[in-house]
Amino acid sequence: MIPTDELVTRLVSIVGDGAVLHGGAVSEDLQHDEGLISVPTMPAAVVMPHSTHQVAAIVSLANEVGVPITARGSATGLSGGCVPVPGGIVVSFSRMNRLIEIDEANHVAVVQPGLTLRDLEVALRPKGLVYPVYPGEMSASLGGNVNTNAGGMRAVRYGVTRHHVLGLEMVLGTGRVIRSGGKYVKSSTGYDLTQIVVGSEGTLALVTEVIVKLHPLLRHSATVLAPFGSLDGVTGAIPTIVGSALAPTILEYIDMLTMASITASEGLDLGIPEEIRRQAAAYLVVVLEQRTAARVDEDVEALALLLGDAGAHDVFVLPGLAAASLIRARERAFFVAKASGANEIVDVVVPRARIAEYLDLVSKLAAEHGCFSVGCGHAGDGNIHLSVFQPDEEIRDRFLLELFRAAMALGGAISGEHGIGTAKQSAFLRLEDPGRIELMRAIKAAFDPRGILNPDKVFGVLADHGRHTEEDRP
Repeated sequence: MIPTDELVTRLVSIVGDGAVLHGGAVSEDLQHDEGLISVPTMPAAVVMPHSTHQVAAIVSLANEVGVPITARGSATGLSGGCVPVPGGIVVSFSRMNRLIEIDEANHVAVVQPGLTLRDLEVALRPKGLVYPVYPGEMSASLGGNVNTNAGGMRAVRYGVTRHHVLGLEMVLGTGRVIRSGGKYVKSSTGYDLTQIVVGSEGTLALVTEVIVKLHPLLRHSATVLAPFGSLDGVTGAIPTIVGSALAPTILEYIDMLTMASITASEGLDLGIPEEIRRQAAAYLVVVLEQRTAARVDEDVEALALLLGDAGAHDVFVLPGLAAASLIRARERAFFVAKASGANEIVDVVVPRARIAEYLDLVSKLAAEHGCFSVGCGHAGDGNIHLSVFQPDEEIRDRFLLELFRAAMALGGAISGEHGIGTAKQSAFLRLEDPGRIELMRAIKAAFDPRGILNPDKVFGVLADHGRHTEEDRP
């Protein structure tokens, strides 16, 4: 391994002295992400390039000397995906944060990976455009979104990151720069390298430029809140709403405990009568958007009839301030759970018609393992977020393994949007089809022959990585 002093000197020669941090200059904030079980880890250096040319030179150096690299955007992830490798290099994209172009004729934007969702939104709004991926943290970077295939509350209408990434500029593990895709929405020209990289968690390439698809901004909206006496009632209403052609922008379920916690944290009174609050086991939150207020009103009326027929205790159309506050409170559910002492947050996904069945299994598994879990989720696409309270790591890990196994048995997956990182790695390796893992490893070897890019994430080397058996998998 190259001595740290020599590595730092060579990095400084690439990006300049002010763009390399090492030793005591590497703050704790640069050593972890937002994951509840992420352990701060000290890298040899944090380097902040300002161009693709510099990124390529950094990767070429790392490939030459065999030093691992971890890409870092805003570090808002929850699975340990950007936690440094000890003795490795962190490539921070904080200085590569430009909005390169808004192409209104083609409805695309070209951005650097460090640009935040908030900055992109501010630039697009005056032009009547929106990038609709909305993972709940507007300080998240576009590069981080690409690496994790971020989703969020708007996925029921617009899809997730991979549905909006049209092209990439990327640096492979050898230092070679390639481009894939472009300002077009379809192609049948060879393998789709863009989509292989989306969601790869920085293990295949360092993304240095992104072309994203934009949509017209719908300026009129309504937020509808419907309390139900059971979670089955909520989940039973979902297929009807999705199939109604109302095209909700947001379709979320929130259990009663989570609703109480997030509204209390915001000091939010939604005006729900006490009698209805006592009867409500869960809530459905629906946001409708249209070009005109009249069309929104028509959709709200139709939605209210659907919800009434589905068994909602009542239907509340929230005023603007309360609506915005509720959505903001829902976005911050993770931080409320963290402040309440949650030990882990999971983001499993199942077919939306099986949400109720899965949550019933979760309740039974929690009782069997002595754990407590509450949550909310993107009901329209089956993404379930659970806050797990169990300080005993061994008990919690057994419970989580069974949660993941149950989701997969119902046709779902371990992670709907946060990724595998290190947090879900052990369960992923135990439960996933070994043939799929073998193929993924082969793809990584093609992009990153020396295995220097985020090598300990997703399917990195673990002591028990070969222990998956037919009995492990669902």
